[in-house]
This record gives sequence, C-alpha cells and structure tokens, in this order.
Amino acid sequence: MLSMFKSIPTHMDYKGQKLAEQIFQGIILVSAVIGFIYGLIIEQFGWTVYIMLAGFTVSCLLTLPPWPMYRQNPLTWQPALPEAPVESREKPQENLKKKKHK
Repeated sequence: MLSMFKSIPTHMDYKGQKLAEQIFQGIILVSAVIGFIYGLIIEQFGWTVYIMLAGFTVSCLLTLPPWPMYRQNPLTWQPALPEAPVESREKPQENLKKKKHK
C-alpha cells in the first residue's frame, strides 16, 4: 500500500509553478468579479461569498495536485562532484589573514 503512494509524483517544475500561480490568481479574480456583480444585482452578499468559495475550490483542484501539465519542463541537474578528503578541506576563515585596522 505504501509503495502505491510513493509512486505518485509530487514535484512540479518552475514553469509549472508559474503556470499554476497564474491559473489560481485568474480563477480567483474571475470568480470575485462574477460573485460581486451577481451579488450586487440580486442584493445578496451571501451569493458573492458562495461564488468566491466555488472559485477557490475549483482553483485548488486545478492547481494544487501536480498534474502532468505542470511537469513539462524538468530541470537537468549536474552530476555530483566526488567528495574531497576531510584533511584537504579547510574553512575559508582559516585561510584569511586578520587585517589590522588603521
């Protein structure tokens, strides 16, 4: 059962994050405008809130899961550098000479 959950992809690339943010903001903005106009016409503030909540729910369903459209541009990582021996590694502060202030 645990292996089934580990097989679900959970990452999103940078362009996918930008797209998700734009979709989220667009849906929220459109639902706010529609909710405000509809609530103004029927003179019921409650409907404005309901429409906003519906827009929020739709935007969350479209942007929170890492859908494949958000994973179109994966990053190519450089290969890892081999580890240097512990003795040859020095702290940068130890290499600097202390300067006297004049």
